[in-house]
Amino acid sequence: MDFFADFDFVDVLTTGALGEPGSRTFYIQARAGVRSVTVRCEKQQVATIAQYIRRALAHLPVPEGQPPRSVMQLAEPITQAFILGATALEFNNSADHFILHLKEFAPLVDEDDSDFADDDDEDEDDIPGAHARVSLTRAQAMAFCDHADRTVSAGRPDCVYCDLPINPDGHFCPRMN
Repeated sequence: MDFFADFDFVDVLTTGALGEPGSRTFYIQARAGVRSVTVRCEKQQVATIAQYIRRALAHLPVPEGQPPRSVMQLAEPITQAFILGATALEFNNSADHFILHLKEFAPLVDEDDSDFADDDDEDEDDIPGAHARVSLTRAQAMAFCDHADRTVSAGRPDCVYCDLPINPDGHFCPRMN
């Protein structure tokens, strides 16, 4: 799928999860006016993106204001554009905003596949697959991080000994075996 969503500036970048703890499906969603893109991802990807943005924010002035929590909810209908693979984050100093790149998961291609092309000169923009480029302010980035932390922690609690999630009926802890 060669889908590209380019958001010069978003109204909101958010995340959310659908389903019961233990079997939730996570999404990242960017919205600008009537346009939106929703990308399915893993809980750990959400947590890692938030952690990485927080590290970048630590070196910048504290942003002023944040959007209200109500706008941080996923907007319906939730239609998945693609499954998240690689991500990249950059900060534009002159414009004082972040640019988050979300790229589609691309399964490894078997080297024996006749469609496989070994082209080391291939430009990153020429790589097939869906991706989204999202520009956001420092305040929007901080709001995303705060909401991501709440969303990720709303699932099953982690075992204090092995860090694996604890199901309602308990779990097998390898460290307590």
